[in-house]
Amino acid sequence: MNPKIVFFDTTLRDGEQSPGVSLDLKQKVEIGKALVELGIDVIEAGFPVTSPGDFEAVKTLAKKVKGATIAALARANKKDIEVAYEALKEAESPRIHTFIATSDIHLTYKLKKNREQVLELAREAVKYACSLCPDVEFSAEDATRSDWEYLTQVVLEAVKAGARTINIPDTVGYTVPQEYYDLIKFLIDKLIEAGYEEDLKAGNLRLSVHCHNDLGLAVANSLSAILAGATQIEGTINGIGERAGNAALEEIIMTLKTRKDFFEKKLGYPLQVDINTRKIVPISQLVSKYTGMIVQPNKAIVGANAFAHESGIHQHGVICERTTYEIIDPAEVGWTGSAIVLGKHSGRHAIGFKLKSRGWQFDDQVLNLVFEKFRTEIKDVLKKIDEEYVEGILLDIFLEKKYRYYLISSQVISVCSGSLKPIAQVEIEDKKEGKKVSVGLGVGPIDAAYKATAEALGYTFKKDTNKKHLKLIEFNISALTGGTSAEGVCGVIIENEKGFRTAGLGRDGDIVIASIKAFLKALNRLEAFEEKGEYLKNQILSLREK
Repeated sequence: MNPKIVFFDTTLRDGEQSPGVSLDLKQKVEIGKALVELGIDVIEAGFPVTSPGDFEAVKTLAKKVKGATIAALARANKKDIEVAYEALKEAESPRIHTFIATSDIHLTYKLKKNREQVLELAREAVKYACSLCPDVEFSAEDATRSDWEYLTQVVLEAVKAGARTINIPDTVGYTVPQEYYDLIKFLIDKLIEAGYEEDLKAGNLRLSVHCHNDLGLAVANSLSAILAGATQIEGTINGIGERAGNAALEEIIMTLKTRKDFFEKKLGYPLQVDINTRKIVPISQLVSKYTGMIVQPNKAIVGANAFAHESGIHQHGVICERTTYEIIDPAEVGWTGSAIVLGKHSGRHAIGFKLKSRGWQFDDQVLNLVFEKFRTEIKDVLKKIDEEYVEGILLDIFLEKKYRYYLISSQVISVCSGSLKPIAQVEIEDKKEGKKVSVGLGVGPIDAAYKATAEALGYTFKKDTNKKHLKLIEFNISALTGGTSAEGVCGVIIENEKGFRTAGLGRDGDIVIASIKAFLKALNRLEAFEEKGEYLKNQILSLREK
């Protein structure tokens, strides 16, 4: 067989058929150009006869997107084919993709035609399409639920009529890998018997597959088809599409790249996969952004967690040698690198790695202290642990004696309606300057309390030349226990004018008090770091220096 695997992307046609998805013309052109950069061979731009908008989209892509074949879908009738060609005719390399169903269930209930009628329609459609365009693809819709002998008849007639790509779609995601392998192998054998062996070997005739994911097998079925001899794979970016979606092209591409040894050994000839894999993540994110279909975090290759490690055992392995737990280099698909994510399962190695990546140096004794405080104070409290929280533990170990601010009392008055705003009064012990009392108004009780606290200590959340400016980067509250008397925990990250960030945690049965405690903890760490942090950062930290 020809070693070149042709990648046919239908994100702009089948992908856009996902419920709730609608791409405008500018977005389609941008995605089309990104597909060319990725190395996609054929871009199915749309189904022109269905609407003026779809016609215009195909026509525009045909004009503006160069470097790939532009395909348009058409049913097996003259009008569809003529409209498709009209939209495609200015393309650098146009392809008419015509189709008709071949399963008895479709013939009986949808087409209301018999097998001979459908065979004739397929033959005439391909013949007519070939009279307009030299590149014609024929699809036998619902092929995997069709009678194999009848399907063979239709395929052979389409090839005789001039089609040079024959697509065997698993339209409803019905087949399974072994069955699909057997079907593709069966059809290739029939084509060879009919005298098309040389065309198949040279790539002048290709068997293509288009798999849906209703049983979660679209990628597995596509790969099985390659092992059987298919040389064109159809799918979408992120696997989007009708119902459960299509085969995810990025998964197929990286499987062929990563397990090239297996596929070539089984096939007995080398595979050619001409894809710029570093463009995979960027186009995945582009498609997600424009379609509004968020990529699930654990999605293979392009999910946010695909190269993220939280388990301490995995983190240790990846820090020592990436390949212990990663079979793909994240940079190869467009990520910046592996992600060591701090969470309840993280261990000493991850904590040390994160701190050292922020410029800190320390010995094992210090790391043990940091990890123990992380284990007892943070890991079971926060689901998402930012690096600033761990860095805060390190600051506590060496600088806690320099912390200035402690909450003495607070009082908040909330209002239900009217023009009055919530008001908060706070009393804070400042170890350097004595007690500070201030009042603040806010949109809610916590907002009022934060404004009062900032005012008392000479800070502001607004630009003010007379006060030090703070920015609230992150704020979250959660309950540690159940019931109305649950203890609440507040996590806050703040940033000073120089861009340095610190975090603080506060716990209390009153969420306002928990929030103030978190703010003061972060502020204490911030001021202590400003005073002594750079000195510490330039030292090899050890307990002796404490």
